[in-house]
Amino acid sequence: MQIFDKKRIRTAWDDESEKWYFSVVDVVEALTDSTNPRSYWKVLKHRLIKEGNELVTNCN
Repeated sequence: MQIFDKKRIRTAWDDESEKWYFSVVDVVEALTDSTNPRSYWKVLKHRLIKEGNELVTNCN
């Protein structure tokens, strides 16, 4: 866990690639103060896809 502006953000360290990974929903909550960050991210993601932005990998 990392702390940003008194908000918890879930993180994971990948030893092999030496990269940090952060929970997008937690970051959205910390930056927007949204009451429903999961919904906020879902709407934002769909808007970006409509604009042709390939922000996330389509994983099933």
